[in-house]
Amino acid sequence: MSTIIQEHHSKNILYPPGGILMWIIIYLELITFGAVLIAMVLYSKDEPELFHQSRLQLNTSFGAINTLFLLVSGFFMALTVGALKINNIPKSKLYLKLTMFGGFLFLGLKTVEYIDKIDAGLTMGYNTFFSFYWMLTLFHVIHVLVGLVILASVLRTMIKKPEKLIIEDVEASATFWHMCDLIWLLLFPVIYLIF
Repeated sequence: MSTIIQEHHSKNILYPPGGILMWIIIYLELITFGAVLIAMVLYSKDEPELFHQSRLQLNTSFGAINTLFLLVSGFFMALTVGALKINNIPKSKLYLKLTMFGGFLFLGLKTVEYIDKIDAGLTMGYNTFFSFYWMLTLFHVIHVLVGLVILASVLRTMIKKPEKLIIEDVEASATFWHMCDLIWLLLFPVIYLIF
């Protein structure tokens, strides 16, 4: 069995899991999404009926199922890191594949939802609510796609060159993936449930 190469950093506030740079990125992303969500709420005060009627045209079940997909995917990502820390690469590969599968399920269902909205004419220019809906959810989808590319790179290293695997790199990818979960947990209730 191959041994995982681990960089040894003293674990403290200056080196959180995934590294300080990853956390700076996460904070910036959360500030960006948060600012747009606050703007959405402020705009909704000017057109409360429009926002309410528009929200009713969303499929809340799709949003809830996608929330489940990302939460389960995030759980498997945590298991991936845990398995690597005890040098169980076969289990870690399995968990990482399940993590990615959850991401693909999310994208698949989101695609069905987008097609449904486009067919109904509810595109970005339809009204203020749908401008925010498309902007926020598409930006999140881009994050999920980037996350899947990162995870695919980690999986490739696990399969082809497990001896070159560095636990801190896997932690960084896990941190990014959990950020995608967290952002969706902010978007889902505001977009699908509140208005």
